[in-house]
Amino acid sequence: MDSPPIVISRDEVKRVLRYIDLIPRLESALAIFSRKNSLEIIQPLRSVIPLSKYNGFLGLMPTYMEQEGILSTKMVCFYKREDGSTLPSTQATVLLFNPEYGNVKAIIDGEVITAMRTAAASAISAKWLMPAQAEVLAILGTGNEALSHYNVFTEIFTFKEVRVWSRTRERAEAFSRSVAGPVKVCVTVEEAVKDADAIVTVTRATQPILFGKWIKPGAHVAAVGACRPDWRELDDELMREAVVYVDSREGATTESGDVILSGATVFAELGEVLNETRPALREKTTVFKSLGLGIEDAVSAKLVLERWEATE
Repeated sequence: MDSPPIVISRDEVKRVLRYIDLIPRLESALAIFSRKNSLEIIQPLRSVIPLSKYNGFLGLMPTYMEQEGILSTKMVCFYKREDGSTLPSTQATVLLFNPEYGNVKAIIDGEVITAMRTAAASAISAKWLMPAQAEVLAILGTGNEALSHYNVFTEIFTFKEVRVWSRTRERAEAFSRSVAGPVKVCVTVEEAVKDADAIVTVTRATQPILFGKWIKPGAHVAAVGACRPDWRELDDELMREAVVYVDSREGATTESGDVILSGATVFAELGEVLNETRPALREKTTVFKSLGLGIEDAVSAKLVLERWEATE
């Protein structure tokens, strides 16, 4: 146990991590999490330390999955950036430990892990909750998470049209040029989401930008931004009229401004749908409020280490 930890860079994570491998691991982890068996998963709520000088936060996300033999912690700094800022909105690192000895086995760059596991969880929600004949995808936001969501949604689903909106047309047009397929650039949020079957919100918004009056009945919204109790992306009408699914009830009622400030009722965890203990109401308008779980980082990091070792 005296050997130094393996250090896996962002480029190496990007090289070895694939959605086709990641999605089944996440589905299994989310299902286990929602069984609430304390012997299977120990995952406290994210601890958050304010970085007031820099308008940001440090989040600590430890996880122990006993049967899988995974002990990990993600450390993530996230910030409320001003429009036009060139500084990153998130930076993350994942540590994998040997649970028996307690030593660090691997130090893994967490940027790609965070983007891909978040997008994969949204895609899992869409697989169960999106209209069966979905044709139009709208993405609100143009950062790293927007790109990862575009990649996974176009990899596992078939859409006739993909739309994108950003606060500036320049960023939306740059996003459309950066992806492989055709993307329609929209000037307003309303234009982007009109008649859309699936909507992804991955913005820096702290006040609602997506309003229920614009959503067609039966649409599915994967809401990823607004990870603080006083931040919003979705308005009260949408949150109260939609069927709301979350990754964690405890997390959503503690950390999600969209849930807390709207007074919305959480209908189910996504893991409960996977366990078939709560129904997937595909015919209804649905919201999946994603805050991110330590188990998602844990199984992703283990998968990265396995694939990295297999190629070395």
